[in-house]
Amino acid sequence: MAMKRILVVDDEPEVRKAVRLTLKKAGYEVVEAEDGEKAMEAIRIGDNPMRVDTIICDIQMPKINGMEAIAYFRSQFPSVPVVVMTGNPDLKGSTELFKKGIVDYLVKPVKAEMLIDVVDKAAKEHNILRGDTSKII
Repeated sequence: MAMKRILVVDDEPEVRKAVRLTLKKAGYEVVEAEDGEKAMEAIRIGDNPMRVDTIICDIQMPKINGMEAIAYFRSQFPSVPVVVMTGNPDLKGSTELFKKGIVDYLVKPVKAEMLIDVVDKAAKEHNILRGDTSKII
């Protein structure tokens, strides 16, 4: 079974580290980016985009913010689930994000069990969308 790859986009190094350690312990490969611009570069390396099973993205970041990055991910990689993880919850903003296709909205700090549950669910949905039902029970 191929290891599932998660792209974590957050401008706080300690948040990325905590998410990386939590998800690695749960069996995921984690790629990190400190802002939307770096995430967009990471996912489009060369001619072949990097395969990711889920994207976890903060909203308030320098350069390209989460709203812009999410719009890009949804337009370029519509089958990849996007989970928002923010320290500044905004009901109106979260409603807009769900309309744009995010699969979940987490408020920092996030408990490890909740993060793993959300990522597991999103990655399974991604496999179904890709037609890979061999690993689904």
